[in-house]
Amino acid sequence: MTDSNFFFALYAGVLAVPVFVYLKRQSRKEMLARQAAEKGEIFSGGPRGQHPHIDVTNCIGCQGCTSVCPEGDVLGMVGGKAAVVKAYRCIGHGMCAEACPVGAITMRTSDPKLSADLPFLTPEFETSVPNLFIAGELGGLALIRNAVRQGKECVDVIARRFAGERPSVEGVHDVVIVGAGPAGISAALRCIEQKLNYIVIERDSIGGTVTKYPRQKLIMTSPLEFPLYGRMKQMTLSKEFLLSFWQTIGERKDFRARLNEAVEYIGAENGRFTVKTASGEYYARAVILAIGRSGTPRKLGVKGEDLPKVMYRLIEAEHYTHKKILVVGGGDSAVEAAIGLAMQPGNLVTLSYRKDAFVRIKERNAQKLRDLQSKGKVKVALLSIPVEIREDSLTLDVDGQREELPNDYVWIFAGGVAPNDFLKKIGVGFGSRDLTAEASQEALLVTAGAVRQG
Repeated sequence: MTDSNFFFALYAGVLAVPVFVYLKRQSRKEMLARQAAEKGEIFSGGPRGQHPHIDVTNCIGCQGCTSVCPEGDVLGMVGGKAAVVKAYRCIGHGMCAEACPVGAITMRTSDPKLSADLPFLTPEFETSVPNLFIAGELGGLALIRNAVRQGKECVDVIARRFAGERPSVEGVHDVVIVGAGPAGISAALRCIEQKLNYIVIERDSIGGTVTKYPRQKLIMTSPLEFPLYGRMKQMTLSKEFLLSFWQTIGERKDFRARLNEAVEYIGAENGRFTVKTASGEYYARAVILAIGRSGTPRKLGVKGEDLPKVMYRLIEAEHYTHKKILVVGGGDSAVEAAIGLAMQPGNLVTLSYRKDAFVRIKERNAQKLRDLQSKGKVKVALLSIPVEIREDSLTLDVDGQREELPNDYVWIFAGGVAPNDFLKKIGVGFGSRDLTAEASQEALLVTAGAVRQG
């Protein structure tokens, strides 16, 4: 063998090793992605809100989208192309679509069958009731960023419709905004920019659902952009920062809000809305509902659930130390509560979940939970449900076996009862169940007619 052939063989061997290792890793990643996709089909019917759709004919396999998702491996590589492998984890960040260099990813809403319990919305976030809009989580999308964007866009639609029309009569607002969370605050600031006459009505305090988050909880987000205030570049914001920022907004002289006032009725007649609360009535040409989906906490219906030690919201975890605690639920709220309580001195925390695996929690929460389990700070009881809660103990059914546990406090995170009945009384249609494609088109024609008539 000549010297040149020897060196060619040597170089080929040197190059072959990393290539082999790379291909081996890619093969393993693809195998795990296929397994994840199969698991996703078993555990979930798919995403219920905004999620990515991948055009595989345009995908170039760069893997950029798979590395940016903050929820873990929602996307994976299958056959050299990006694929949605854990759709049930997706909450609609949209960062994968932004990262794709060839535009092969678009964000879509869920299948109509899965969104039958969500209100029907046009692309402009208008319900089946003309000039009644929904912004934020109530429409099926999570994330503060989405709520802020939708609140602003709803107002822009309203401003375009009312442009050039005669001003509203005295005592009638251009817009009534129900809810002072991210969507409601954004909508109000946009109304100020658009010089619309508005009022915000909030049953609690400014901040909405964020006020119920645990202290110092970091909220994963893309950069936010509020009307009048510009872009926030931080990728994570604490509850305290956001509430302080929103309190500053609430102190503006042109921020008009009625706090601690719950809306009891909304009616529409002759192109004008009547919004009733216990304190009075408000009139408007358009209404934006930004009230979220949590509604009233869902109860388990077990004996002893009415005891004072049973709670449905955790605000200050550090107030509870050296206690025996049960947390019930399988979502992020339950897991985050269990994590927060387990990190306090002397607490013994049991996390009870009725299914055999956590499938919809954020990856960072799953990792923290595993770490605390390995340290013996959290005991996870899968396939379990509380049977009876007593003053200083409780009974837990774990896969058919009864266990008696000493207990000081119980937190239940079984979700909330969405305000669907309230929406139906207003006349809002829901998904494909209540509003067919023909009726959807009819609603759009009625809306257009209402706009022309002023």
